[in-house]
Amino acid sequence: MRGTSGNERLGRVNRRTVFFVSDQTGVTAETMGHSLLTQFDGLEFRPVTLPFVSSVDKAEEASRKINLAADETGVRPIIFSTLVHTEVRDIVKRSNGLFLDFFDAFVGPLEAELATRSTHRTGRAHGIADLTAYTARINATNFALANDDGSGRDYDAADVVVVGVSRVGKTPTCLYMALQYGIFVANYPLTDDDLEGGRLPRAIGPFRHKLYGLTIRPERLQQIRHERRPDSRYASQQQVQYEIRTAEALFGRYAIPFLDTTECSIEEIASHILESAGIERRVRP
Repeated sequence: MRGTSGNERLGRVNRRTVFFVSDQTGVTAETMGHSLLTQFDGLEFRPVTLPFVSSVDKAEEASRKINLAADETGVRPIIFSTLVHTEVRDIVKRSNGLFLDFFDAFVGPLEAELATRSTHRTGRAHGIADLTAYTARINATNFALANDDGSGRDYDAADVVVVGVSRVGKTPTCLYMALQYGIFVANYPLTDDDLEGGRLPRAIGPFRHKLYGLTIRPERLQQIRHERRPDSRYASQQQVQYEIRTAEALFGRYAIPFLDTTECSIEEIASHILESAGIERRVRP
């Protein structure tokens, strides 16, 4: 039988399976876990989400999957958990993995500081117990969809209007802000006609105080557009450079704050816009 080489052993160490285990959707475990993992360069992570682990049977099944991954890879997986119930959490905790539980880490110190026992109830983070907040998210999301890409144009009701050329990230940013924070966001695409005129489009001119611009490095925009429309004028280097240069000049001319999104996540873009515009989050994620 062939022995395991040093390179193979190193490869196993550099590739780790990561489990996100939750008694609900797993969004919180994923978000917090991914934030921590971004601090470790040069490593490859294989994410596995195990949602709705809310009973002993489901916890035991989750534990079997974790142990199987440990056996197959030869290194123990990393487990990010937001399990609330102690009995369920203890089963997963006994798995052959590095168990990191966010509730376990923070609820105890909070109970001590607040001199109050936590409810240990599931579903508090992402349920609809707060109907007002849930309704605010739905209304804001409907508004973003109705006022996407220059349609709708209900800019009077908008908290902010995101502007930029095609494919700089306007739509996903608006939807994220609506769904996460209940913010009413519209977006307007700067077209060739808008850029050639060198003036703010008539539709958004009266709302200059609500505008926030997005830009991106030309090479990255060209790559994005090429994936959508290969070998087109739309994706050409000349067209992309012209649009970015002219849009940024327009932002400068009208003192519109703007952000280069090339290396920004949607979360970072949203936070920059909210901070710059001084907009309070209507709801918390």
